[in-house]
Amino acid sequence: MSLRSYLSQLFSANKSSLDRHQPLSSRPQSSWRRYIVQFLFALVLILSAIWLLMMIWYQFGVSSPITWATTIVTVGLLAPLLLTKYRLKLIRKITAKSSYKKLNSSHVGKWLLASYAFVWCMGVGWFFSIEAKENRDWQAEVSQRVTYERDATNPDLITFTNVRNFDWHTSEDATQHWETRTVDISKLSGIDVTNSYWMGPLIGHTLVSFRFEDDRPLAFSFEIRKEKGESFSALAGFFRRYELSLIAAEERDIIYTRSNARGEQVYIFPISHLQQHEVKALFESYLRAADELNAEPAWYNTLISNCTNIIFYMARIVSGDRLPWDYRIWVSGWLPNYLYDVGMLDANPQSHQEQQNSQSWSMDKWYERTHINPKARGFDNQTGDSAVNSREFSTLIRQGIPIPPLADSKAQAERYAQSAAMASEE
Repeated sequence: MSLRSYLSQLFSANKSSLDRHQPLSSRPQSSWRRYIVQFLFALVLILSAIWLLMMIWYQFGVSSPITWATTIVTVGLLAPLLLTKYRLKLIRKITAKSSYKKLNSSHVGKWLLASYAFVWCMGVGWFFSIEAKENRDWQAEVSQRVTYERDATNPDLITFTNVRNFDWHTSEDATQHWETRTVDISKLSGIDVTNSYWMGPLIGHTLVSFRFEDDRPLAFSFEIRKEKGESFSALAGFFRRYELSLIAAEERDIIYTRSNARGEQVYIFPISHLQQHEVKALFESYLRAADELNAEPAWYNTLISNCTNIIFYMARIVSGDRLPWDYRIWVSGWLPNYLYDVGMLDANPQSHQEQQNSQSWSMDKWYERTHINPKARGFDNQTGDSAVNSREFSTLIRQGIPIPPLADSKAQAERYAQSAAMASEE
């Protein structure tokens, strides 16, 4: 039986082919296939309706007349379409009138489906026409956009404006400082990935810090750009509810606020087996991301453009097959485990410090040693010079963590990474 035949029967309330009085042995052998198609088709309709209604709810609010009108129309079209028994009674009432003699269940079913498809397509078209905006009443910590300039005589010297360096008093209250800072990317010495957990082990916020040979680290974070009075919802993040922002910040701000002010559980992981040109290329990727967001605002999406997978997309352009696709890219809390398994988080980190007989580190050991909260507890980030304070905080949270050197060559980096990946499997 063709798909067209299935769909034709799907909208028919006439059960003659499977009449309940018909002997079971005489029913068509393909009837179970029709039931499966009916079930799957109904499931698609229900899921599409849920998506449409959630999109409207998150855009206009539950109490909006538009929300209620869309809900009534959607339910009004789908209910008789899905509930065949009641649809049959409705059709019988309609066709009992002389002006509707030529109507049958198939016609009404197709009319209901076409009407619902029209409503749904109108909603989808409107949804994808919503543009991200720059001029909203933003919360203080995302109110500014990071910009930069290259030195005319030395392109490795990058001067950033609007580097965030707040003094956080509580999770909501901070003294604002937006600063200018110049870095020399020829002095880049490594990358650290920080994961912050606030709702269990599966979901975490990921940010990246770049280390320099003779300067304190600089951190970058992709975040939702919340408006005043707005809070984060993972579900709302699917429905163009939040704009995307890129924050450049001092670690005493962007990490301290999570570990100390908000009480989230924070871990910092130094990435191993990188060459300097890879670190530099990833840094340049952040500069391009800043350019793109400044040229045209973009939407945050919980699944495809969040704080973790955007970093992965950029890093994979730099490192290629050394970072294979993996489901943990979308389960942000497990990102450190992914890095461990691919050899970018060394299972024997002290081997580079000429301690060849040192014991290998399990992932549990990494989590234990990289936990920031016990180290940062009691740190006062509001006294003294902010630059000195920033350096002290960055040094404090890395205590007890072996900092890997950069690889001298691609062959060395790949060899060490493969060795580390094999050690992680033991």
